[in-house]
Amino acid sequence: MRAIQFSRTGGPEVLELVEVETPKPGPGQVLVRHVAIGLNFIDTYHRSGLYPVKLPAILGGEAAGEVAAVGDGVTRFKVGDVVAYAGGFGAYAEFNAVSENRAVGVPDSLGPVAAAASLLKGMTVEFLLRRCHAVQPGETILVHAAVGGVGQIMVQWAKALGAEVIATVGSQEKAVRARALGADHVILYREQDVAAEVKRITGGRGVPVAYDSVGKDTFEGTLGSLARRGLFVSFGNASGPPAPVPPGRLAQGGSLYLTRPTLFDYIATPQELDASATALWAVMESGDVKVQVGQTFPLAEARRAHEALEGRATVGATLLLP
Repeated sequence: MRAIQFSRTGGPEVLELVEVETPKPGPGQVLVRHVAIGLNFIDTYHRSGLYPVKLPAILGGEAAGEVAAVGDGVTRFKVGDVVAYAGGFGAYAEFNAVSENRAVGVPDSLGPVAAAASLLKGMTVEFLLRRCHAVQPGETILVHAAVGGVGQIMVQWAKALGAEVIATVGSQEKAVRARALGADHVILYREQDVAAEVKRITGGRGVPVAYDSVGKDTFEGTLGSLARRGLFVSFGNASGPPAPVPPGRLAQGGSLYLTRPTLFDYIATPQELDASATALWAVMESGDVKVQVGQTFPLAEARRAHEALEGRATVGATLLLP
């Protein structure tokens, strides 16, 4: 099968199209024939070495397709089922063998392309909005990178929960998109003082929770946007990791909380995984959340896809097509 592999860390140029043996499913595994592969910013962290992995490696932790074979002891799926999975490695390929406990069934009403565009991002939003901090009707929240793959889902889902959303974006074009998604207020974080704008919008109070996947470029603005006892949810480093924060800074800001959660601690069991995916499928089927596939690339052009993602030249979800 064809796959995208890297043998050294670095920029997009380290990604290589290779021919490798098609994996065979082991006990408890299913072999998935990919229809669509999700591209996520965490893939660039693995490729660059920010998150170390054993090399050589095939990138990618999200894809959807049809079960082509099952290993011994598999009970959750059968050959022919349409499934999606999130987590691990090996998705940048035509096939991947994954644990049945990492995969979820895909409703016929959605299909594998929508699933690959939404599963990892959508379950991330599910745990951030419903479990890391349970957003309440009438609450005002801050969402950075509001028209990225996660951001678009987050704005829509937060609105469905009844929140007032302050969104940050990097350009006027993206500001228009954020408003179309339902954002109540939009801040151009490269041109405006985020904390000052948030305090103005909230009458000086600040927000009870802020979701920041940008990292270094927005960190200080996010800290300054929080209300007393507010929660800073740092779940990405798109602009690079922020500098260390002395605990005293949190006290000075108003007894603030800072968390750095990961999805996989919130879908640690098959029951949690199924519950998270079921909640995502429900908001997509209801129409409350519409997932935009902003761009697709052939699997062989994964390097170009990474260049677009890191160059902030993508909108919505990005897919690789085998």
